[in-house]
Amino acid sequence: MLRSSNFLEKLKKNYTIVIVFLTLSVTILVTSSYNKYLAYEKENYKKIINNIYFKKTIGHFLDDLNPKYTDKTYNVQAGDSLEKILIRHSVKKDEIQLIQKKISKENTKVTLKVGQEINFTFENSTNNQKKINSLIIPVSKTHKVHIKKNIETGILELKNIVTNLSRKIKFKESRITNSLYKTAINLGVKPNLIVDFARIYGFQVDFQRDIRKNDRFQILYEIFENDKGEAIETGNIIFANLKLSGNDLPLYFFIDKKKKTGHYDDNGKSAKKALMKTPINGARLSSSFGLRKHPILGYNKMHRGTDFAAPMGTPIMASGDGVVIRARWCGGGGNCIKIKHNSTYSTVYAHLSKFAKSIKAGARVRQGQIIGYVGSTGMSTGPHLHYEVIENGKKINSQTLKLPSGRKLKGKDRKLFEVQKIKTNVLISEIINKSG
Repeated sequence: MLRSSNFLEKLKKNYTIVIVFLTLSVTILVTSSYNKYLAYEKENYKKIINNIYFKKTIGHFLDDLNPKYTDKTYNVQAGDSLEKILIRHSVKKDEIQLIQKKISKENTKVTLKVGQEINFTFENSTNNQKKINSLIIPVSKTHKVHIKKNIETGILELKNIVTNLSRKIKFKESRITNSLYKTAINLGVKPNLIVDFARIYGFQVDFQRDIRKNDRFQILYEIFENDKGEAIETGNIIFANLKLSGNDLPLYFFIDKKKKTGHYDDNGKSAKKALMKTPINGARLSSSFGLRKHPILGYNKMHRGTDFAAPMGTPIMASGDGVVIRARWCGGGGNCIKIKHNSTYSTVYAHLSKFAKSIKAGARVRQGQIIGYVGSTGMSTGPHLHYEVIENGKKINSQTLKLPSGRKLKGKDRKLFEVQKIKTNVLISEIINKSG
């Protein structure tokens, strides 16, 4: 009894120590058991994750989460072909050949232009080679080729998408406040129509020197819109008029009995002459024909041409129909072109930055066709066009050259022209009255 009593006394005295000891023992035991449980569960998870069926299930689930297709828009670059573009995008060779066969079978001519957009839709896959699901290639502003994979058969099918356009007639007129180009652009006239306008008058008007502030212009033209009312293409200039220093210079579009088109004045005389007065738009006459101090050589020398200062890359036009007899490096003249127009006249264009596509010796060109671009090659101090007119082998002043007037309509053509002219004038009056 005494021993038992002593033990209880000791226990009471060390009660706190006993409780701490028991607590630690239980904690160690529980922790050890829990760690063993975690190790067991971890091993089970590893077995599940490494299970091939589980891996396949997860793979399918992730595939469903990732997009099945990828869309891409590619802008055509210089030197591109459809085949090169498809190869660059890792499309399989057999699929490229199939696409080319589909296009060839449809007798569709695909001519790619720099900056043109090609729209792809690719099937996403794990390997590097891509499969085409959809491919849209623009053939023209109103025609697209759509190659799409049939979901059921997996075969690529070709469909031609043609946009139907409606013809509209537009009329614009204004006082020229700054330049013809800026004034017309502000009225919503398309740039290519302004260039055509300048080309039509290029035989009788120098747009840098003949136009004064407050002169006026009128233009009646065709435009072709899609079903959304968006202008897709422009057509002919039906009527044009420049009022310079109070004098009207009206021109009417006419198709003769031989289906030849042209612009004619009030008296049925063609605006077109053998040579244009200025073969470049938006240029400044920087050096006239005659004796001058050469800007590089430093001494007086006869300048047997006319220089037009213009920004680098400005298009240069053939001043008349003819055959290119030279398109190469010409020493001090840099890149130059010489065109023979007939037995009497030839023209030279020098210091070009580059030639237009297909311009080479032997090429036939038409009046107003772009043949090259302003540069500063050869013996030159800055970007400009050196322009020469050669008459019977002698270089003459292009700015004082008097050319015979253009063709004049006669007989049935003249009668038809007069009817067309009246209809055009009535149409313009109606448009002006409605807008007023």
